[in-house]
Amino acid sequence: MKTIRLIKNRSDIGAGTRGADLGIDAIEIAAINRNNKYFSNFDHEDVETENESIYNKVNNSFAKRIEHVYYQCSRVALSVEKAMNDEVFPLVLSGDHSSALGTLSGIKTANPDKRIGAVWIDAHADLHSPYTSPSGNIHGMPLAAALGDDNLECKINEVEGNTNKFWEAIKNIGLDGPKIKADDVVLFGVRDTEEPEDKLIERLGIKNYKVAELRHRGVNVVINEALERLQHCDIIYISFDVDSLDCDLISYGTGTPVSKGFDQYEAMSIINGLMQSKKIACLEFVEINPLLDTKGNVMAETAFEILDNVTQTLLGTF
Repeated sequence: MKTIRLIKNRSDIGAGTRGADLGIDAIEIAAINRNNKYFSNFDHEDVETENESIYNKVNNSFAKRIEHVYYQCSRVALSVEKAMNDEVFPLVLSGDHSSALGTLSGIKTANPDKRIGAVWIDAHADLHSPYTSPSGNIHGMPLAAALGDDNLECKINEVEGNTNKFWEAIKNIGLDGPKIKADDVVLFGVRDTEEPEDKLIERLGIKNYKVAELRHRGVNVVINEALERLQHCDIIYISFDVDSLDCDLISYGTGTPVSKGFDQYEAMSIINGLMQSKKIACLEFVEINPLLDTKGNVMAETAFEILDNVTQTLLGTF
């Protein structure tokens, strides 16, 4: 019987605010405080980090610390690839969302001939490139990197030298070329985007199920439609960013909180509903930042509540 391997990636160098590297420990504390032995039930791997690079001078302002993000994503990719080759399910717990590019690269390297679907549950589209990013924070770029689309039509930055070199390297981690196709991407809850991302979403025809649509049409209807969109995919990756949750309702314990998001039960329903397909091959939780939590450890506690719930559903699919 298949089982789960927890891949713990305590890295926050792709974010604009420090502290997401502590998110995994905060989730573990939440489990301990519930007297829940979740983290004793599964094998785990700790991914070596580049967190000391936050003390370095930023030389790549359009893609900050890009060389270190490249090395980090390469490590994550190897860990995910190994888990899949070992025939265990990689459940990735990461700091900032730049990790998702490593995760997708690992999935693709382990499954070079398979078509991969990506479900992005997030307040943000993460579709910037160094050419379009207003901040240079790479946690806003992983989906664009996985698609291999620089969105040069909306270029605002002149990218050259090491930034260009490492951006090309990041897009080609594992196997060269894009890891997913735009037709195989579904967004949930994205509501805080910039114009370049909006134009790319429109050009590529990516579907975004906003919070209001999900509530109006119903979770089951939306999930069934999303799975129909992904029906040609062999396997599906789910990336869950906690900023998809409503910060006013839940907590501000994440790097880029956005109001009017999902509640924890809607998040559970989305993830559990997607698992009906039996195609889920990897799940990732990101962007819990306990240093920003004004309510104590509420964001991590909520994330663990969701994690524990969906894990039980996941185990039932093995």
